[in-house]
Order: sequence, then C-alpha cells, then structure tokens
Amino acid sequence: MLEKLAQLQALFRDMEQALIAYSGGVDSTLVAKIAFDVLGDRALAMTAVSPSLLPEELEDAKIQAAQIGIAHQVIQTHEMDNPNYTANPVNRCYFCKSELHDTLKPLAQQMGYPYIVDGVNADDLRDYRPGIQAAKERGVRSPLAEVGVTKAEVRQMSQQLGLPWWDKPAQPCLSSRFPYGEEITVAKLQRVGRAEIYLRKLGFQNLRVRSEGDTARIELPLEQIKEFVLTTDLQTLVAAFQEFGFVYVTVDLEGYRSGKLNQVLPQVMSSV
Repeated sequence: MLEKLAQLQALFRDMEQALIAYSGGVDSTLVAKIAFDVLGDRALAMTAVSPSLLPEELEDAKIQAAQIGIAHQVIQTHEMDNPNYTANPVNRCYFCKSELHDTLKPLAQQMGYPYIVDGVNADDLRDYRPGIQAAKERGVRSPLAEVGVTKAEVRQMSQQLGLPWWDKPAQPCLSSRFPYGEEITVAKLQRVGRAEIYLRKLGFQNLRVRSEGDTARIELPLEQIKEFVLTTDLQTLVAAFQEFGFVYVTVDLEGYRSGKLNQVLPQVMSSV
C-alpha cells in the first residue's frame, strides 16, 4: 500500500500542476488529497453540478475539499441538453463524461493546468464504464488506475491518510437509477433524489431508489430489509413517495447491489 501511495505521489510530482475532476466520492477525494499534499496550491479540485447530482453530494464535496485544504471550484454542465444523454442508451455515461471534459478542458487550459485527472480506479476498468472512453479521448489521466489501486485499496489508503469519509457509500449520478431506454428528465431525477434523501433521514445509508415508469423500487442491503419493513411507517413512506411523484412503491427482495441495472446489458446490446 505504501508503495502505491509513493507511486501516486511521484506521479503528481511529475505533473507539477493538475486539475482534479472531483465529484466528492471516495475515489476522487483520495486523488484530491494526494494531489494537494504533493502540489499544494498547484492543485485544483473542480466539481460539475447538474440535475443528476444530489445537492447533498455537492455539500459533502465542499466540506471534504475544505478539510483537505485544496482549492475548490464549482461549474455547471449541461448533459441534460443532449438528447443522446436523456434518451438513456446503454452508453449514456459516454455523453455525460464527454460534456464534463469538454467543459473542463478549455478551463484547465485557460488556467494553466496541463493535466486533468479523475478518480477512476483499477476495478472500474473491469466494469462496463463507457464514460472512461470519453475521458481517455480527451486526454484525461486516471492516477488510481495507472498505479493499479483497487476500490478496496482506495478505502484502505483513505483511512490510513486520516480521511473520515473512507467508508462513504458509492453514490453514482442519479441517472443510473433508470433502466436503459427510459427517457431521463429533470423531474424524474428530482423525485429519485428526494426519495433517497428521505430514506437516508430514516437512517438507511447504503441504498438505491430505482425508478421504472411510475414505480419506485427500494434497494437496501439484504440484512436490512426485515428491519426496514418492521420499523418503518410504510403508509407514511408511501404517501411521501407519492408526493414526490411516484405512483407505486416496492422493495427489491434481492437486496441492494451496485450496478444492478447493468445485468440486462448482454440482452440489450444483443438486440441493438
């Protein structure tokens, strides 16, 4: 672990200046921490804001950047203006990351940052992540992946560096809550976001609210489902979700699994 940390530090020393595509997730926050430790005020974290980012995630990103000490800026991205994105094809993330890095690249050039880096880790390279290709096409570097740092090692390294959010649950963009092919709208993103915030306020942190048509499907870790059903005022919850815009509310008995909607990819892609 120390060897990989040393390799990351050396990588940033060679860069001399870097702009970090910083979402506030555990991966990009570790990258921001190491970049700042090496480069100081020659490192800049930049967070893209759009309807697919929970407001709470932006607040977390700001707090974490302040604790690290790294300079932090917020920009707007407009992937929702792209019909290739809102149609929600299997390569939706490609169009999202294209918008992100087409926005970041000219800013980095204007501000004198020769490198843009992201938080892609070694495990991400083994998953279906079309956004990675968009970043590569635009010259973005992925230090964690370059050094071979896995997700488990990201958390371990973050803990060793004293980052209190080392065990923060993964929080991909809200567009990942919809089955491929279902159109994404701002209203749909907002109702999913409000529903997940509602559940977090009840004390459930590692979760997803999948949206399919008028139905909300709640995913919780398998071991928490019984507690959820027995301790939650389900009538009040259903009323709240219906106020958010859902008609039906269900619980997924298979339990929470990150990237679950990707299980249909072989079927979807074979029919394209």
